[in-house]
Amino acid sequence: MDTTDGLASLQPTEPDGATARYVFRVELRLELDTTGLWIEPDRFETTLYRTADDPGTSGWLFFRDMLWRGKLADEPHFRRLVEDELGCPVVSASFSELRTDKTHLEAVKAEIADNLALFNASSVSDVLNKYLGSSIRVE
Repeated sequence: MDTTDGLASLQPTEPDGATARYVFRVELRLELDTTGLWIEPDRFETTLYRTADDPGTSGWLFFRDMLWRGKLADEPHFRRLVEDELGCPVVSASFSELRTDKTHLEAVKAEIADNLALFNASSVSDVLNKYLGSSIRVE
C-alpha cells in the first residue's frame, strides 16, 4: 500500500474513463516575458480535476495526504505542486469535492475499514468526515 503524498499524486494512474475525481478551483496567473505583449486579465479561475486512484493502489491516499475537513490541508504546498505541473503561477487553490459513483465510494469505504490504523480513526465515517468533510458527491 502506497502512502506517498504530493502531486505525483496529481498525475493519476487512469486519466480517462475514471469513475471518481477530485475537483479543485484554482486561480492561475499568466506571465509574459515578451516585450510589447500583454494580456488582460492576466489571472483567471478554472477547474482542476484529478482522477481518484482505485482504493489500495498507489495514490489512493491522496485525500488523506492533501485534505482536512473538506479543505486543502496545506494550500501553499498544493499551489506549488500544481505550479510545477502546469508551469504557471497558481494564485489560489481550493478543494471543491470528491465526485464519485456509488461503486467507487463503497470500495473506498471497504479499503478504509480494512486500514483504519492509517487514519487514526475509529470508524469509516470518522475518516470520511475527518478528511473530506461533507464534500462527497455521488453521481
